[in-house]
Amino acid sequence: MADLFWASMTELARLIATKAVSPVEVVRVHLDRIAAHDKDLRSYITICADGALAAARQAEAALMAGRPLGPLHGVPYGLKDLYDTAGIATTGGSKILADRVPSTDATVTRRLAEAGAILLGKLNMVEFAYGPEGLNPHYGHARNPWDGATHRLTGGSSSGSGAAVAAGLAPGALGSDTGGSIRIPASLCGITGLKPTYGRVSRAGVLPLAWSMDHVGPMTRTAADAALMLTAMAGYDAADASSSVLPVPDYRVALTGDVKGLRVGLLRGFFLDAATPEVRSGVEAAARALAAAGAVVDEVSLAQITNAAPAVLAIIGSEALAYHADTLRARAADYDPEVARRLKVAAFITGRHYVHAQQVRGLIRADVDAALARRDVLLAPTTPMPAPALDERQVTLGDGPSPVRPALIRFTQPFNLSGHPVCSLPCGFTAGGLPVGMQIVGRPFDEATVLRAADAFQRLTHFHARRPVLG
Repeated sequence: MADLFWASMTELARLIATKAVSPVEVVRVHLDRIAAHDKDLRSYITICADGALAAARQAEAALMAGRPLGPLHGVPYGLKDLYDTAGIATTGGSKILADRVPSTDATVTRRLAEAGAILLGKLNMVEFAYGPEGLNPHYGHARNPWDGATHRLTGGSSSGSGAAVAAGLAPGALGSDTGGSIRIPASLCGITGLKPTYGRVSRAGVLPLAWSMDHVGPMTRTAADAALMLTAMAGYDAADASSSVLPVPDYRVALTGDVKGLRVGLLRGFFLDAATPEVRSGVEAAARALAAAGAVVDEVSLAQITNAAPAVLAIIGSEALAYHADTLRARAADYDPEVARRLKVAAFITGRHYVHAQQVRGLIRADVDAALARRDVLLAPTTPMPAPALDERQVTLGDGPSPVRPALIRFTQPFNLSGHPVCSLPCGFTAGGLPVGMQIVGRPFDEATVLRAADAFQRLTHFHARRPVLG
């Protein structure tokens, strides 16, 4: 199949299980796609061609022998390069860790392997996940595949994951999200990205940015694939004290396509009113589509939301500096200068600032909980604008000019503070052909309803099925 690289993970799992295609064929198609296009996209740091083909042959042998198959048997994927992989370098996007080769897998790496998934390689990222633009001076800036003429931002910090999945260089990937690093590249690259509830997925073996705000989750082309990956990944892990003991459902069961009676709160105020006209139009059209399918849509505001940005700055800065302080003193010149600058600025955050930020965090969490007490999900733009050009420093939003960096994280970072599950998915395209993303926010540990709403929207529309044309 010439276009096998556009098949979803769900479809690939079915084709492999029914022996319509072999795992070896699937892996080779993706490796060929990487070889053809990644020199321009720079989505991978390490390509595991030999290991992926060896695993594919083993998967094919198991299939032919009639052995039990996992839900992702033979399906390839990519890993953001902050997940530990035994025997494979895990760099964190930094030359400081360029030679770091873990002896064990991260918990989610192991769980995906147990489900049958095959690792294609380690994906590019912002150094140590500290930045939303998607830039990396050490391994090259990943390129957004939706504009061949202009180098546009992928969003970060899961830049390689966004570019690879959007461009057909992997059917799915893992990212991490501390201020929006799954959802921002999902929005700018036109894919589906899920930030689960804090504690739903183990972070053991994942390089941290800020322990109390880090989330890990899937980046795919459909909500159904996100459900497939999350079911395999989620669950309690004794190696991560923050992981939840709550049982993990099969999230695929929730994907009924039915949203009749679903209560949807459309976040205007801080969110829609600040978005560019094309983004605002896309999200409003999505709300109308859900309403036409039977959802009950009303508008809602969050009173504490304007306090999110300084609280995020204080918490991420303090926790990141705590992790990097010794290395920064010894090897400051080896950091990306922008990452080093952010870490140095964090030294001026006091304990009083940090405690106050945590108090604000509680208020924002309570605010979101109160909005969800009367609604099943909340709906908002993911980013206030489509992908900016690489050299673009300022954008004009619905409420005026803004530097690119704070604009990118403006709508995503509040839900890292609150810890709620959020899915970003495409809800339109600009006149220039750039994706527009929206996010669906749910109650804690109710990823099932979030994914149900996202999947239903994707059954109603075809934005997720559009593909970039690569040179």
